[in-house]
Amino acid sequence: MNIRRRDFLISSVGAAACLHSSVLSALAQERRSRPPAIGIQLYCVRGEFEKDVPGTIKKLAELGYQGVEFYGYGGTENVFQDWSAEKLRAVLDENKIRCCGIHLSVGALQGDALARTIKNNQILGNRFLIVAAATDYMESPEKIGQFAQLLNETAEKVREQRMRVGYHCHGFDFKKINDQTAWDLLFSQAAPNVVMQLDTGNCADGGGDPIAILKKFPNRAATFHVKSYPAAPLKADSAVWKEIIQLCKELHRTRWYIVEEGEAENQGFEIAKASIETLKKMI
Repeated sequence: MNIRRRDFLISSVGAAACLHSSVLSALAQERRSRPPAIGIQLYCVRGEFEKDVPGTIKKLAELGYQGVEFYGYGGTENVFQDWSAEKLRAVLDENKIRCCGIHLSVGALQGDALARTIKNNQILGNRFLIVAAATDYMESPEKIGQFAQLLNETAEKVREQRMRVGYHCHGFDFKKINDQTAWDLLFSQAAPNVVMQLDTGNCADGGGDPIAILKKFPNRAATFHVKSYPAAPLKADSAVWKEIIQLCKELHRTRWYIVEEGEAENQGFEIAKASIETLKKMI
């Protein structure tokens, strides 16, 4: 068969394009099928963590946690107390545990602090920059709109680093403003790639309905805070929790289930141990 050079080149380019497309499709499918992981917000064991950073991380890894979420970051050179990102990453690597997120202030995403935030989280290997609380912004439609714009703009700035920004809820986020909650107003304006880090306990404490919110804003809860509330203690046979986990799987493809339940004065690991054992049965 006589194949002209031009036809051969066209055929080769087409085959390469198809191969490239199939590889990308396979990688996307692999990401979608990747099993979710269980992490813990270090704030719920802060009594231990503030006294013994490496010992706390070691203990959590021994309990089976795959990730830890840091707290209290404000865009400073160090990530926690006198611990640099490099020192913390060494502890994480030593214990074969990952950084699954960081709770930070609004200021950590603004001005010169943003560059430090990005650099530190690149070192930590963290993709999720989550604003812990924004009381000043979540009080009026105008300020909520400004906050949504800040999150959207920052999401674009960190996209090249494969990072995402998000917001973690507290009870005050579910107060009504003109017949809508502050939370609804925010995520109605936030871009789809802004993470909705719903905290089930905080949501319920503020009068919100975690199940209704998961249904209303699909594909937003890449990371999710697991916390018992009066109507739904964390139990493997709980119908409420079964529905919550199913919604996370089907509507959100949740990557990290992050425990935020602790002992009195946030010391000790018994609740952390019980929580991960329960979650392993559910996800």
